[in-house]
Parts: sequence; C-alpha cells; structure tokens
Amino acid sequence: MRVVDFLRPDMVIGDLRSGSKVSVLEEMARHLARGNPGLEVAPLKKVLEERELLASTAIGDGIAIPHGKIDALPKLIGALGRSVGGLEFDSIDGKPTHLVFMLVAPTTSTGSHLKALARLSRLFRDSLLRQRLIEAPDARAMFDLLCEEDAKF
Repeated sequence: MRVVDFLRPDMVIGDLRSGSKVSVLEEMARHLARGNPGLEVAPLKKVLEERELLASTAIGDGIAIPHGKIDALPKLIGALGRSVGGLEFDSIDGKPTHLVFMLVAPTTSTGSHLKALARLSRLFRDSLLRQRLIEAPDARAMFDLLCEEDAKF
C-alpha cells in the first residue's frame, strides 16, 4: 500500500488555522467532507473525537495520526495538515504537533486501515522527512515530498 492510494493533492492543508486538537479535528473533517461527496462533517468529527478519548493519536515527534471508521465511505481516505508553529494535541512526548495525518476507513475495512497506519508510522519515523514537510513551501510540495519518500520503500 502506498500513500497515493489514500491521499490526493487536494487533501493536503499547508497551513492549518486551528490551534487545538478539537478545532483541528473539525477543520480537517470539513476539508475531507468537502472533497469526498457523501461524507458528512458531524459524524466524522464524532468518530474522531471518540477515538481520541481512548488515547491521543499524537505519537510524538510532532506527528498525530487521528483515525477512525465510518459507514459513508467506499474506500480508505486521508488528509494531511501542517501547523508550522505547532499545536496542542496531547502528544505522548508533551511537544507541539506540526503534522496531522487524518485517516478514515469504511467500517468494514480492517486490513487496509491497519496497513495505512503502519505505512504512515514508518514514513514519519524519518526526522529529515518530518522537517522537510514542515519547511515545504506549500501543500503541493508537501504532497510531492511525501509521495517521493513513500516510493523509496
């Protein structure tokens, strides 16, 4: 599985406006819903917030991967958002989160959802990639960079 299987260039937000976990989840849910007909903001936001109640999806090193499952989807989709200044996301290392990759799968999905999470975790372990994504000039450059790095594996 490759990142391009679930991320499109128009689903990258180069400058998140929100500064907190709850507001970022809403901002990114709205962005995903605008780009994916049939997906509604309120149920998506609810699923993501419920997942965050179990444990924060901010895995440290400036990365969060909020994820969930919803009936309204035919396939796995994702969105990447960047906060250059960082935001509070209840990270396990207590540091600000700069890159948020939202992943949403159909309720019936199991394998693809887990493979995508594993792929993202592996990619984001690379500190140079994380820094380059934060410093990229715009959303398209972020998408291209992520796809370029993903193709190396």
